[in-house]
Amino acid sequence: MPSKPASPKDITVGVVGYGGAFNMGKQHLEEMRKAGMTPTAVVEVDAARLEVAKKDFPGIETYATVEELAKSSKVSLVTIITPHNTHAPLALTCLNAGKHVVCEKPFAITTEECDQMIAAAKKNGTMVSTYHNRHWDGCILKAVELAQAGAIGDIIRIDAHMGGHGQPGDWWRTSKSISGGILYDWGVHLLEYSLQLIKSDVTEVCGFAKKGFWADKTKWKADTNEDEGFAIVRFASGAWISLRISSIDANPQRGFLDITGTKGSLLIDWGGYELTVPGEKGQTVITKGKHPDSQGHEFYKNIADHLVGGAKLVITPEWARRPIHILDLAGKSAIAGKSLPTTYK
Repeated sequence: MPSKPASPKDITVGVVGYGGAFNMGKQHLEEMRKAGMTPTAVVEVDAARLEVAKKDFPGIETYATVEELAKSSKVSLVTIITPHNTHAPLALTCLNAGKHVVCEKPFAITTEECDQMIAAAKKNGTMVSTYHNRHWDGCILKAVELAQAGAIGDIIRIDAHMGGHGQPGDWWRTSKSISGGILYDWGVHLLEYSLQLIKSDVTEVCGFAKKGFWADKTKWKADTNEDEGFAIVRFASGAWISLRISSIDANPQRGFLDITGTKGSLLIDWGGYELTVPGEKGQTVITKGKHPDSQGHEFYKNIADHLVGGAKLVITPEWARRPIHILDLAGKSAIAGKSLPTTYK
């Protein structure tokens, strides 16, 4: 069990993964440093990228494997920035070495993997969370504000969708066995947004998938992600979410969240929001506005506050498990051809 830090600077942090794509290893370490924590270690299989890390953070410890870090480094918090199917095994190695862990989203691919990480954290007295920095995106902050103000009434339906028509690239994110499938990248964000808005237990999930159009055109062949994934999530309140991610949609809808309530509808796009409500004389009243600034820095600030002073953790592992459980069931449902009940609500 790690010792309790006296201040954020006493939280030594490291990342597993310092690849060149999006430069996320550097981004995470800088965000953790801005939250007051101390960058200490980097794990990366590419020796050239370790040299980049040494230039970015002079004096930082470097390791070729997570096992080496677990054995030799006194780093207290590790963020996993690797392909989705490696999150759970790498996190378990770190948790069982007594280190706190943050996984890049998605938390994992299966519900079972989430359960294993949660159990390991409890056993070792450590924290595990997921980098849901988009929990604080301006678009969802505004949507929650409008919903709480009663602007759209009781939420009945959320249509979450994203995509277009285009061949998937030849990288690991388009391999189903590595990524989890087409729903796991942006779908986990859209579900996490939606779960902030619908305050009810999930009761069942029904999934659908179309596969094969792009398969012969990518290096993954049969292991290529689905062309389109679709899921319906039913809640005890009677509300539901429809989630669709597509690479064969030639006419994608406007926005990415359409929220329907008893008093009005709210369309969320990157550029702003559009609130539509019926007027007193039967006319349609449309209000458009911009989103507030995103507050993604709150993620690591909350992590530091939790570890130092016991502040309530916002992205708990149980919260992070909810969208993964939905995605896991959606994939199983698509294969079974029937709706499946949830284990976790």
